[in-house]
Amino acid sequence: MNFVNVGFAVLVAFITDLFIGSTPAFASEQRIQDRTRFEKLVDALELRRPFIALRVTRDGNITGRAFGRDVSGNWTWEDTYFCRSMTWGQKDIDYNCQEVRIAGDRLIFQSDRGTGDQADFRIIDPNR
Repeated sequence: MNFVNVGFAVLVAFITDLFIGSTPAFASEQRIQDRTRFEKLVDALELRRPFIALRVTRDGNITGRAFGRDVSGNWTWEDTYFCRSMTWGQKDIDYNCQEVRIAGDRLIFQSDRGTGDQADFRIIDPNR
């Protein structure tokens, strides 16, 4: 398998589980369990990690770019989980509900209702 195919395979897995990645353990992690608190954390801000910049809006939209392709989607809050479906470029990303935690200036998403892969995003004010 050449580098391009390996990179694409890694990217697809990464996007499929809401941008798969390993997150270091943070002693100060706090679980976000309600929509209102989540919305206050992301309102008018961007979620970023290398090669990815996303906006999650109060009205249930997800927009941004990942690895040079557009990302769009929808989200809702179910029980205590962030649930989303997305498109990355022309690829549909399956619906998934995720546990969300905060640690300092980072939001940590863990797929499959907190039992799957996790990824952390810095919370950034794009106007600064």
